[in-house]
Amino acid sequence: MASIYEQALGESFLQLHPRIRERFGFSSGDRVASVGTGTMNRIWHNRFVALALRLGMARHIMFPNSGNHVPFTIENYAFVDRYGRETVSWIRKFKFKQAIRHFDATMIYSKRRSRIVDYLGNKQHLAVDLQISAAPNGGIRILSGEQRFYEGPFGFRIPRLLTGTAEVTEWFDDELDRYRISVCVRNPIIGTVFRYDGTFEARMVDTCEAGIPIDVLPLREEERE
Repeated sequence: MASIYEQALGESFLQLHPRIRERFGFSSGDRVASVGTGTMNRIWHNRFVALALRLGMARHIMFPNSGNHVPFTIENYAFVDRYGRETVSWIRKFKFKQAIRHFDATMIYSKRRSRIVDYLGNKQHLAVDLQISAAPNGGIRILSGEQRFYEGPFGFRIPRLLTGTAEVTEWFDDELDRYRISVCVRNPIIGTVFRYDGTFEARMVDTCEAGIPIDVLPLREEERE
């Protein structure tokens, strides 16, 4: 089975660096995961959105912390969710001196929307359309689009002025022999909301025996895309 990123990129998937293809090219049938450890050179947030970021902490959606040289880990596991959808976890932990902060998500490929949908947080209340492309340096570029909120029977599209547009670029640096990542979230009114950049190493882990760790799975799964 093709990974959700192969489905999104099509033939452009072959333009990715071999190490990026490895990290983004596995599916649940391969019984492997990508587990990375590294350091964020800098994590920064706009002080005007500190309260909103604090509210998101409970559901593992960003956080109101800033710092330099912050250790972090990232866990990407592929599994099939309760609705039969191929899913990839993005479990990110940032180890600040005062606390460990989480920024979690799960991604699926939506055939109906013909794109990847990213469920932010550990309860999948926020669904975000993603535009995936191959970067000139062999990396992968992710740009967020429309955002929707789901709770019980209710669901609505969030106005663009109340959200941020995230741009994520991940690539492999042959000189450093490490992955590099850059994330920037911008709002049309207040400008940059949140950003971080850093480097990490990643290894492929066999999941045949251990399976998918329970803390990787979301606490709630949303059927609506």
